Amino acid sequence: MFRLKKFDFFLFLPAVFLLGLSLITIASVSAGSFQTHLVYILISLVFFLLFSLIDIEILLPLSPFIYVFCLVFLSLPLLVGTVTRGAVRWIPIAGFTIQPSEFVKPFLALFCAWFWRSNNFSGKRMGLFFFLFLPILILIFLQPDLGSTAVVFSLFLAASLSLKKISLRQILGLILGFSLILPLFWFFLKDYQRLRVIHFINPYADPLGEGYNLIQAKIAVGSGGFMGRGIGKGTQSHLAFLPERQTDFIFASLAEELGWLGCLAILGVYFFLFRRILKIAEIFQSENQAVFPFFILTLCLFCSLCFQTVVNIAMNIGLLPITGVTLPLISYGGSSLSSTMISLGIVQSLWIGQKTKDAMEIS
Repeated sequence: MFRLKKFDFFLFLPAVFLLGLSLITIASVSAGSFQTHLVYILISLVFFLLFSLIDIEILLPLSPFIYVFCLVFLSLPLLVGTVTRGAVRWIPIAGFTIQPSEFVKPFLALFCAWFWRSNNFSGKRMGLFFFLFLPILILIFLQPDLGSTAVVFSLFLAASLSLKKISLRQILGLILGFSLILPLFWFFLKDYQRLRVIHFINPYADPLGEGYNLIQAKIAVGSGGFMGRGIGKGTQSHLAFLPERQTDFIFASLAEELGWLGCLAILGVYFFLFRRILKIAEIFQSENQAVFPFFILTLCLFCSLCFQTVVNIAMNIGLLPITGVTLPLISYGGSSLSSTMISLGIVQSLWIGQKTKDAMEIS
């Protein structure tokens, strides 16, 4: 109970606001999913509370076992997963459909913090770090889930670039190496993924096929105008012109009903939430080896959530090709909500732990 007294409501309240907005949006654009989504939110809140009360210092030494668990968990869709629209990303567990690539994100951040806990950078250790991350990326890519692959890769970059002993030359080398490898991924993409990239450049080349989703998303965003059509009055979503209106394109649904002003308010809440996470990360940014892993952990979680948010919104307004990246805390889906709330629970736990230590030192 003592830990609860140090609870950071500046972290929790923005998340609750976005969850509430998510519930209202789902009720508007996909009423049949409302009850299930409410259950998902309640489960995610339980995860948040659970991880808020867990001392992360206990979990960090278990990171090698957590890494092995992530490998096994990510292998399950390829072995016993259910096929949905040509992808094998989900596994049935206890009546629910779980997406492992979503669940592993906060636990991979824990592994990153454990691996670089000593802040001892070298080319050999960086090579080992990439070697350990590679099977994770491959397993997600094979499902295929290009969006989650990119999000998980952002964890790798966040952990690598947060090291104080890595030089600008080495950072540029990492970026250059990735830039040289990136074009090779084209040959491993599925046909529909290649078409998404091609029709991102010119969606009107196939307006009723591969370009349809992007065109309808743009129409939905544009039709919202400044003030929006109002909750429950979005034509693109309610007449089912907008595909995946409760998941991948929920931001377009929001833009149509709440308008530019509403979207600006939502972005403001996200900014406040992410700024708070960074503020907590700054507490651990010191030469003290005991707290440095917490800096990497918080920074990795920040980059993962921020990257996912930016990619989803950019996809909805036509600035990036369409990928299966959900909008954190708003999109429908139990795996995404739980993963996000576990991440925020870990950050909350770090905050509570630090405030508890400060209180003990003062007393």
